[in-house]
Amino acid sequence: MPLARIRRVAIAAAVASMVGGVALCAPAGARVDWSGRTLPHGVTRSRLVVDGLHTPLLQAGPRKAREAIVFVHGNPGSGADAVRLLADAAQLGRRAIAIDMPGFGRASKPANFPYSAQGEAAFLGHVLRKLRIDRVHLALHDWGGPFGLEWAIRHPSQLKSVVLFDTGVFINYYGHPLALMWHTPVVGELAMETTTKTTFTLAVQSGNPRLLPQDFVDRMWDEYDAATRRADLKLYRSVNNPDAMGRAEAAVLRKRRRPALVIWGGTDQYIPAYVAYEQDQAFPGASVNVLDSGHWPFVDNVAKVDRLVIPFWRRNVARPATGRRHR
Repeated sequence: MPLARIRRVAIAAAVASMVGGVALCAPAGARVDWSGRTLPHGVTRSRLVVDGLHTPLLQAGPRKAREAIVFVHGNPGSGADAVRLLADAAQLGRRAIAIDMPGFGRASKPANFPYSAQGEAAFLGHVLRKLRIDRVHLALHDWGGPFGLEWAIRHPSQLKSVVLFDTGVFINYYGHPLALMWHTPVVGELAMETTTKTTFTLAVQSGNPRLLPQDFVDRMWDEYDAATRRADLKLYRSVNNPDAMGRAEAAVLRKRRRPALVIWGGTDQYIPAYVAYEQDQAFPGASVNVLDSGHWPFVDNVAKVDRLVIPFWRRNVARPATGRRHR
């Protein structure tokens, strides 16, 4: 079979396997500006330079608090995915931050960066040190799970609580069809080169009971440039066994009990909902909540997510010593 035909068949098969759950109904979360052009009240944007790399920094709450909620995005994605969650933190008067990880969003994307869970975790640690945050409440999504948890197993005393959105320890999980294709040399490169906005949109909309807002999808597509795709391939190829990685993380994390909230989309086509229940192996007693969502419940199920995360953070994230809300 000619190589071009193999490429078309492989991409079509992978996308087709993941788009069966797309629902043709109105988008959810329309009241949030997911484009990143405007920010909610109490959320600010600046630039941060760490290890010679530039990244956008979104912040909410008291800037000098050393205890903070730290959102780590997945792939595709960026810190702008967290704008609603940051607004929740601002209303609570808690400090919260989100950055674009190297290789993603509007961050630096050098070819020589170590695009792996461990490389991204090291960068995250340097960001936290620069921002003087040493009591950390992680909020993780997708690949942000391995990034954040690899940081956490190296700094277990600093991790105070965790919120997991369709991520965590990948026990009994071995990847989705697109991931397996990207992991394969040549096939992965061809798949990336031939990805169009149409195929990208079909893939990210898969499994969603409600379509993701168009401005959310458009922003992710705009950020998914050639450099991010190259970083993507390196990232996927850095993990040969997600199950083994997850078990190693869980072995460290379960030694300390800490509050954990698991929120998962019941129709997630990338990381199936059964993985939500494996999180108890890393976080004994975790509260597991499976919603009528796809892979991005904090985007397509804003109200339900708010009802879960706001009480969780109110209980577990300490107020700054002043007791005053940030305005």
